[in-house]
Amino acid sequence: MCRWLAYSGSPILLDELLFKPAHSLIDQSRHSTLGVETTNGDGFGVGWYATPASPGVFRGIGPAWNDRNLVNLASTVTAPIFLAHIRASTGTPVQETNCHPFRFQNWLWMHNGSIAEFARLKRDLVLGVDPGLYPAIEGSTDSEVMFFLALTFGLRDDPPGAVERAVGFIEAVAAQHGVDHSVQMTVATSDGTRLWAFRYSTVRQSRSLFYSTDVRALRELHPENAQLLQVSDEARLIVSEPLGQMAGAWNAVPESAYGVIQEGQDLIAGFHPQRP
Repeated sequence: MCRWLAYSGSPILLDELLFKPAHSLIDQSRHSTLGVETTNGDGFGVGWYATPASPGVFRGIGPAWNDRNLVNLASTVTAPIFLAHIRASTGTPVQETNCHPFRFQNWLWMHNGSIAEFARLKRDLVLGVDPGLYPAIEGSTDSEVMFFLALTFGLRDDPPGAVERAVGFIEAVAAQHGVDHSVQMTVATSDGTRLWAFRYSTVRQSRSLFYSTDVRALRELHPENAQLLQVSDEARLIVSEPLGQMAGAWNAVPESAYGVIQEGQDLIAGFHPQRP
């Protein structure tokens, strides 16, 4: 499986998220405590929005802890939205086109988890992708197919509903092939303005996912922490594993739920796949 983080808030230097925390994503790439694997070294990627319409992406096939270009990038790129991912392959090749986040137009997508017996299901799943979208698929992962199914089912208009329909379609195809417990996922996706995160598995035992406590509440709990004064009230993180041990900072995303980080009131709601 993999580890990831997503940030939305006031513009921040990528280095502050990727390298500086005590249990940063780079530390997790070697010493994951909540993942299926301790080491996540099968590639990495970061995506960011200089403008909502134009996300940048940098991906590499080596381990994140040993990439000098990533260090240089992280020390110079500032943005209000970041998606960062370290990969542990579930069987597909280690190649750049299989590294997350995936991009289509102004949308970014990354995933931790798997579609069970993907090789058996792949043909029928890919046939569910809109023919106009199919040429944009570059890699061979289940994660990218899930992204393009979500796009097919209306991600650009209704993200929660589209992901519910995509997951329902995957579960229906899996049932036709006699595959049980087909979906395991935590997903983050963004259009450059809002950020959505999903936690779900068919067996209802999903991989770990956490969101950060409201910054205003954290300032009251930890008035000595100068870093909390450097970010806006809107700043929020969603992570596979907490980045540190600050008391009161992290909250588990409920099972079978999704959240939206946006200007104003954020939202957490139930996630219910819709089969065709």
